[in-house]
Amino acid sequence: MSPGGNGPTTLAELGEFALIAELVRDLPASDEVLLGPGDDGAVLAVGGSVVVSTDVLVEGVHFRRDWSGPGDVGRKAVAVNVADIEAMGARPQGVVVGFSAPGDTEVRWVLDLARGLRTECAEAGVNLLGGDTTRAKEVTLSVTALGTLDGRAPVRRSGARPGDVLAYAGRLGWAAAGLLVLGRGFRSPRAVVDVQRVPVVPYGQGAVAARAGASSMVDVSDGLLADLGHVARASGVSIDVSTDAFEIPETLETVGAATRVDPILLVLTGGEDHALAATFPPGSVPEGWTTIGAVTEAAEGGPGVLVDSSSFAGVPGFDHFRPGARR
Repeated sequence: MSPGGNGPTTLAELGEFALIAELVRDLPASDEVLLGPGDDGAVLAVGGSVVVSTDVLVEGVHFRRDWSGPGDVGRKAVAVNVADIEAMGARPQGVVVGFSAPGDTEVRWVLDLARGLRTECAEAGVNLLGGDTTRAKEVTLSVTALGTLDGRAPVRRSGARPGDVLAYAGRLGWAAAGLLVLGRGFRSPRAVVDVQRVPVVPYGQGAVAARAGASSMVDVSDGLLADLGHVARASGVSIDVSTDAFEIPETLETVGAATRVDPILLVLTGGEDHALAATFPPGSVPEGWTTIGAVTEAAEGGPGVLVDSSSFAGVPGFDHFRPGARR
């Protein structure tokens, strides 16, 4: 079915079942998918333990339609979920998607979103297994991602030990810079705007870190310092981040100068990049990862994150329920 012409143009005109048929039409085949959409559940072949994670993206909170195209929204929905599977040291395998929208939403917009879902699934190496659709007041996507540990133990937040080194893979500060730019009504530098719309997840690096012996790992979604705080508290340690270890890209310097925001703050506290941060025994940081700090015994005030061996006075990252919080 093709929207436009004399055909239905909104979801209310198209109907739920015709929409579902359109969304799952010609999904790519995979040896790991034993049964795809069409029954009450899909069947996925997994070896050993299964890792499961769910994220919800809500219009006006996680994306704005005047800032992001439907393809961007679809890609972001997959990326932010698969990043959680990566952070457990697992190999992502599949995603299921719950989608809700007002009845007057254009069919073409939804089909473009579906193409974005498929594009990022291909990028991440995962299978789109199906999902559900319903009517709602705003566009919402709930994505559940599944992965396999391939016989390894999961890399948890609670494994960091004094003497470990801290490293990251991916990008930090780019999405926050893009949000600053968009919030001021601009669309450039394009590089940071694009990352705000679609995070660049370091696919495959979660398993790389696990094989290298990572003792703990986390997906950087709410800000590096905020997410490292989860690791520090779960592990009962302090994590000391060294700002000298970061090479600030020229693009972030440009945004910082234009907005009067120190670019190192974007790196330390900006969320939505979905980089991976992990701790490793000394000498085991794998290629593709950048060392940025160390794990020490818990400081006098208790487990937490230090910046250049001192307490950080600012807000360490994003909290959905903090008064005044907004993306």
